[in-house]
Amino acid sequence: MGASQDPFDAGAGSILRQPKAVWATAGASVVAFMGIGLVDPILPSIAKGLDATAGQVSLLFTSYFLITAVAMLITGFVSSRIGGRKTLLLGLAFVVVFAGLAGTSNSVAELVGFRAGWGLGNALFVSTALAVIVGAAAGGSAAAILLYESALGLGMACGPLLGALLGNASWRYPFFGTAFLMAVGFLCITAFLKEQPKPARKTSLLDPIKALGHGGLASAAVSAFFYNYTFFTVLAFTPFVLNMTPYKSGAVFFAWGVLLAVFSVIVAPRMQARFGSLKVLGGSLVLLAVDVLVLGYGDHTTAVVCTILSGAFIGVNNTVYTELALGVSDAPRPVASAGYNFVRWFAAAAAPYFAPKIEEWTDLHIPFVVAAVTALLGALVVLVRRSALTHEAAELEPQHATEDGVTVFAN
Repeated sequence: MGASQDPFDAGAGSILRQPKAVWATAGASVVAFMGIGLVDPILPSIAKGLDATAGQVSLLFTSYFLITAVAMLITGFVSSRIGGRKTLLLGLAFVVVFAGLAGTSNSVAELVGFRAGWGLGNALFVSTALAVIVGAAAGGSAAAILLYESALGLGMACGPLLGALLGNASWRYPFFGTAFLMAVGFLCITAFLKEQPKPARKTSLLDPIKALGHGGLASAAVSAFFYNYTFFTVLAFTPFVLNMTPYKSGAVFFAWGVLLAVFSVIVAPRMQARFGSLKVLGGSLVLLAVDVLVLGYGDHTTAVVCTILSGAFIGVNNTVYTELALGVSDAPRPVASAGYNFVRWFAAAAAPYFAPKIEEWTDLHIPFVVAAVTALLGALVVLVRRSALTHEAAELEPQHATEDGVTVFAN
């Protein structure tokens, strides 16, 4: 990526010079992503407060992401009919209601159910937010994607911190805090985001599935599926392994999130410019596999260090996968993104469920061995299917091209 096209340059194409509507959407996105890691530091507290096992509490992630995955099939259907702004507001409303209800739960079953409703709202919001930011951002899709990844990284970093600060008093408070912040996001979107033009063609429920018929998009989705299993083993299972107070666990995952943000927004684009997307992705997946393996077999200090370090590899992977999903297929971006997310979020639902089960069936180390294997499988898919992914790799050279009238920069 040439210096003149650096999204952090102070010129008109800078990631930092965006309309208020973009900042409002990105700000709400930060809170939406905070909701993913919010429960990390308080998982042991929730288990204690509701007299539940680690496996039962991990269902908070499973229900959330299972609904999120299925909901990806309807996000385009909804937004192409009522518009992006109304879809964002609908998603935010769901999150406000169900996050608030989650804080009132008196059993794990209630909490899991409310997290499922929360997942539906998050799916409507997050999938539409990326399309809205890409459509409204100044500086083309490169700046938009990096802004979106910045929101993801900041949310992932601040979620555990907020969970620790509020959860130290009561595990219920982080849910109420999220509901409040999402209500603020609702007001910001209402005030600053104007309704965008609806697509000329309405999206059907089957369009995301049909989009997966494209070899490149299917390859990216399958590779991301394996990667997400590793990602959410770290996110959902490691807190039980570390077994720390909410404050200490929050600090660990805050540091993890900071690395995720820095590597996704600053390091990944520069590595892509030098080595190419596929080499960077494959190498990062292999290093993530090594990291989680050491995490599983190391002592407590090693586990803490490897947990934090995994944020760097996850940050790189997130950025490259997002670019692949948006650029590798000829389907409209929202449709391609929905199909891609439909596949990968199933792994995010599976990992929190199976990791504790695998520990019960074997021992503490094996869930991390499985996570290392899935990361390597993700890299193997990239290697074997690299020809199907070269469309994106070719477009994302240091030069830039235009797609649908929008400048796209690349790896």
